[in-house]
Amino acid sequence: MKELVMIIRPEKLEDIKKILDEVHCGGMTISTVMGCGTQKGIADETVVNEIKGFKTTINLLPKVRIEVVVHEKKVEPIIASVREICATDHVGDGKIFIRNIEDAVRIRTGERGLKAL
Repeated sequence: MKELVMIIRPEKLEDIKKILDEVHCGGMTISTVMGCGTQKGIADETVVNEIKGFKTTINLLPKVRIEVVVHEKKVEPIIASVREICATDHVGDGKIFIRNIEDAVRIRTGERGLKAL
């Protein structure tokens, strides 16, 4: 089993949900997050705020974090589809992190491994 953690542009969320539904992903966790990477949080307009008397530049952009655990066979098809939908060739398209999952347990039934997904 693998966990995919995808950090994407918020406007791409519905497209990603469709992709995950098409590959019969059992479930997902979605969070609204703020962050910066290569883009350094620079958008068309940089906001300068004054916090407790100090001027600071807000350099975090809104993103969506999607976490799914899937069978290893589904990883590459998901990555290919996500890249196809999300890649704009501009900085800030996002990242996909892939982690090994040792085991999973469904709390209600006690099922383990792939059956728990």
